[in-house]
Amino acid sequence: MTLKELYSDIDASYEQALRVLRIDRLLDKHIRKFATSDVIDSLIEARATMDAKQLFESAHAAKGICGNLGLTTLASLASQIAEEFRPGSSRTMGDDEVSRIIDQISDLYARTVEGIRRYEQS
Repeated sequence: MTLKELYSDIDASYEQALRVLRIDRLLDKHIRKFATSDVIDSLIEARATMDAKQLFESAHAAKGICGNLGLTTLASLASQIAEEFRPGSSRTMGDDEVSRIIDQISDLYARTVEGIRRYEQS
């Protein structure tokens, strides 16, 4: 499986990731690292306490990493959480809606990691 095939398989933007990282070698390195990163786990764990600071920081970090890697759907979902808990902003979502979005992030992250594992084994 090639990097392009991986990105197609996980419904991500290879072109966006390549614009940021410039060469396949770096993209390969960082997408592999993403599979073992704890950035999404931190966001999922923050849901348990609904701590605004922790949710903002973990979602903001996830948004940046996912955006740089072309994981556009994950970045978009993380952005929703980051904006909801941005310091100085008023909340517009209930805890149930926040939890639902984090569930979507968790499911998509699991599918993404599964795709990366298949890529590593090919």
